[in-house]
Amino acid sequence: MRILHTMIRVGDLDRSIDFYSKLFGMNLLSRKDYPDGRFTLAFIGYGDESANTVIELTHNWDTSSYDLGNGFGHIAIAVPDAYQACDAIAAKGGNVVRPAGPMKHGTTVIAFVKDPDGYMIELIQRD
Repeated sequence: MRILHTMIRVGDLDRSIDFYSKLFGMNLLSRKDYPDGRFTLAFIGYGDESANTVIELTHNWDTSSYDLGNGFGHIAIAVPDAYQACDAIAAKGGNVVRPAGPMKHGTTVIAFVKDPDGYMIELIQRD
């Protein structure tokens, strides 16, 4: 068994695809409209779901925003240098809400970026 994907609902699909592609270097892997259900599914990531965990962006055509709730935490992405990644993301217009630095009560270097819908992405510095 393995994790295939994490699904998040987004208000503007093109804006979200642009965000994850430009700021995190993910690729649009597939996109399919479901006219009868009035929704579109887009899968983004660093490689096909057959061998990688990806993100499913679900856009319900009649919904422009969602309440995030308090159950979802974040998506985590490994980066070789969190400081450099934050600089690059900020330079591209990304919203770095917690700059790179050691985590509280630990030494792992982390940072947080907020996506256009308010979802949090944690950057974890890994060699």
